[in-house]
Amino acid sequence: MWFILQHCHPQEIMNDSIDLDIELDTHFGIAHTRWATHGEPNAVNCHPHRSDKNNEFVVIHNGIITNYKELRKYLKSKGYKFESETDTEVIPKLIKYVYDNSENDYVSFSTLVERVIQQLEGAFALVFKSIHFPGEAVATRRGSPLLIGVRSKYELSMEQIPIQYNSTGDAIIEHTNKVIYLQDDDITAVAQGKLSLHRMSRCAGEDPNRAIQTLQMELQQIMKGNFKAFMQKEIFEQPESVFNTMRGRICFETNTVVLGGLKDHLKEIRRCRRLILIGCGTSFHAGVATRQILEELTELPVMVELASDFLDRITPVFRDDVCFFISQSGETADTLMTLRYCQGRGALTVGITNTVGSSISRETDCGVHINAGPEIGVASTKAYTSQFVALTMFGLMMSEDRISLQKRRLEIINGLRMLPGLIKEVLTLDDQIKNIASELYQQRSLLVMGRGYNYATCMEGALKIKEITYMHSEGILAGELKHGPLALIDKHMPVIMIIMKDACYTKCHNALQQVTARQVRHTHTHTHTEEGGLSPSL
Repeated sequence: MWFILQHCHPQEIMNDSIDLDIELDTHFGIAHTRWATHGEPNAVNCHPHRSDKNNEFVVIHNGIITNYKELRKYLKSKGYKFESETDTEVIPKLIKYVYDNSENDYVSFSTLVERVIQQLEGAFALVFKSIHFPGEAVATRRGSPLLIGVRSKYELSMEQIPIQYNSTGDAIIEHTNKVIYLQDDDITAVAQGKLSLHRMSRCAGEDPNRAIQTLQMELQQIMKGNFKAFMQKEIFEQPESVFNTMRGRICFETNTVVLGGLKDHLKEIRRCRRLILIGCGTSFHAGVATRQILEELTELPVMVELASDFLDRITPVFRDDVCFFISQSGETADTLMTLRYCQGRGALTVGITNTVGSSISRETDCGVHINAGPEIGVASTKAYTSQFVALTMFGLMMSEDRISLQKRRLEIINGLRMLPGLIKEVLTLDDQIKNIASELYQQRSLLVMGRGYNYATCMEGALKIKEITYMHSEGILAGELKHGPLALIDKHMPVIMIIMKDACYTKCHNALQQVTARQVRHTHTHTHTEEGGLSPSL
């Protein structure tokens, strides 16, 4: 029995005439929730996509096919008609074309998939079904994460067991904690209740076997509990998550830091030419946030790079560089491609991830797991603070033998000791923050300004405002105010300024005076009071 259900909003599913209570005698189902990368977010562009009206082949796809226009043009020339605007639809059309033009009557489902992915460029995790191969499903990946959840009574048995394909472990932890992480160009098939795996191409001596691993998470970690949203829950988990990042790594009695994943490479890192921190979005901001403290503690030049721009520039990388790849999921496509680029040039690679078994954690030479716990919310929160703490601990470990830096190290270690409590203190301002947000949420734009250590906070705050409210927002370096941003400021433009009692305090106040001189209606200054408390003021 086949049916395809496509909707772009959960409420539309509830309003559909389909009986959601019906019990189906079926062996397999596929589903996918995807950002609208090509075409409008409507039912036609939703997954799964099909080869034709008979649903001979259907597929779900996570990723982006970069050469879809060329494939689409070719398939149209062969008479194939397209229903959607997506890049994904070329895949089921292409596998039908390969099937229809096979040299003999029987070609295995896995062989068809292998021939298809040889024509694809970009990143993808794919799951295929076909009426021509009943009782079978095939999945593969390249550049996008894919894992298999298995529920077997016997540890090594792969026959007659439930199989689940997923992008992340949190999607299957309710059903099983036993998973197999697939690697690029792995092709897996489920046929007659048996799971098999092979690689499209394999280097000499490479082991094609994939071990069953155990997910290090609990079901309650991915439940919302009493919170309205996962993001809200994860914000309030930060006192615990930053503590977990430090736990077992910082000894506050002896003021020492040990990062087990890096200690064997510490001598090599100390001899390096420079440190390069690479990430996307929030992870990039974590690099910006720690650049200054790393420069101070390591006395090395520190570059912070956006992964996509780093690749576009074909940036020179040397064998004595140390490159850090920051990614919550460990699967960020641009960051992963940059990792492979740097490896090809002989640099030492370090992963800063939150996901054990991820591609970045597997492929880097060494790394740090931030131990922040599962992050379900699309807008990262607790991973950002844990990335900051992890990179700061790296700087502390690097400076342990620097006599001239011992006083500064003690200040930073004491700050880390106090950090969970300070975060709890900030979270008590929840109601005050809601009041400020209620005054601003209907604005069309919002500027967030600061400098020094708080420049990264401005960029990250502006990113969160964009992601959650869909309001235009910019993080601005207060020192650049006269060089363009001041032209945007008038009585209609709300501005948030982050001002702390640090080396930039006087300079930030000068910027504040320039802003208030423009009769700005809303200027929010967040300062640390003389008494040591936190105070947002309007």
